[in-house]
Amino acid sequence: MSRLNELISSLCPRGVEFKTIGSLVNYERPDRYIVNDTNYDDEYGTPVLTAGKSFILGYTYETENIYQASKDEPVIIFDDFTGAFKWVDFPFKVKSSAMKILKSDDITLLRYIFYIMGRINFTSSEHKRLWISIYSKFTIPLPPLEVQQEIVNILDKFTKLEAELEAELEAELEARKKQYEFYRDRLLTFGSEVKTATLGDVIFSLNTGLNPRKFFKLNTDDAENYYITIREIQNGQIIPTDRTDRINDEALRLCNNRSNLEAGDVLFSGTGTIGETAVINETPANWNIKEGIYTIKPNPKYLNSKFLRYLLTTQAMKNKYMKKAAGGTVKSVPMQEVRNLTIPLPPLEVQQKIVDVLDKFNSLCSDLTAGLPAEINARRRQYEYYRDKLLSFEDVS
Repeated sequence: MSRLNELISSLCPRGVEFKTIGSLVNYERPDRYIVNDTNYDDEYGTPVLTAGKSFILGYTYETENIYQASKDEPVIIFDDFTGAFKWVDFPFKVKSSAMKILKSDDITLLRYIFYIMGRINFTSSEHKRLWISIYSKFTIPLPPLEVQQEIVNILDKFTKLEAELEAELEAELEARKKQYEFYRDRLLTFGSEVKTATLGDVIFSLNTGLNPRKFFKLNTDDAENYYITIREIQNGQIIPTDRTDRINDEALRLCNNRSNLEAGDVLFSGTGTIGETAVINETPANWNIKEGIYTIKPNPKYLNSKFLRYLLTTQAMKNKYMKKAAGGTVKSVPMQEVRNLTIPLPPLEVQQKIVDVLDKFNSLCSDLTAGLPAEINARRRQYEYYRDKLLSFEDVS
């Protein structure tokens, strides 16, 4: 019999009490700990946290009103709008008042509650405070402290193993990505014998999408078309999701008048995350692009659309257009600077051969790397299965 089974058999053989999380956890609003200056720099000492995927947004130079979490006195930060949460055992500041800082009482291990919260699969599109209205009211099993500690010990080991495996798989994924980028850049590097041209001279037009502020509203009741942003341009593809904003037919018509999207156009993100690209395979019937995404129409007499798309992703070309980026927090490459880019212009048959090679290599890399996230997800599901079994108890009442 395992130590955990021995403890359960000895201390709570007939089950355990269930209590609301809110009765076991105290919370603090983070108003004192909100960062005042978002001028982040890795050289500064204090991390600024969010409970989302980013977790550490950056580091601030501010030295006052820092929450002094530590290994001995850890906390959970909880995003009141999304329900995301993170374990924190180091000093920090937070991004906004949307956080709650959670601390447990004397009869509950905070780490146990952290693992229990991982079982809660609550989703909501409502923009409201979730801790008091929803999460604090969930009931959870409350075994004796010795049982809680043994469960935490087991899950900590699982968590460490999972993190180590995920790090190995992500390192492999990054290595494959770099290998692909190396060969792509080699193929798209030309000597002086290949003529060059200004991009503006070998395209029909370069336009951008339409900003909804002045012209239309997003996500109206009759909105059935997609409003594509940088988030939907992934690995050279346009992939709408259930999180993609929607526009109605009239808004789509206005966007079409501005960007005039057609098959063969190259999309290029010129604002924010600069340099994401995709080629439009079919003239869109139910989507258009936001302002800041540029649509480039190559002249097929001179320029292959896929060749241009691959060319814009090379490090040499990125260095060129990033030098022209301007702005404050959100930088942009002006459209005129994109038009002024000097690009190599080998014969069309050479462009097509390069595209064929890169398409095959890209497909091979995609097939290889697709298995890595699948492996990570399989391990995660295995972890969640054992976690849920460990945290399942009969209600003594």
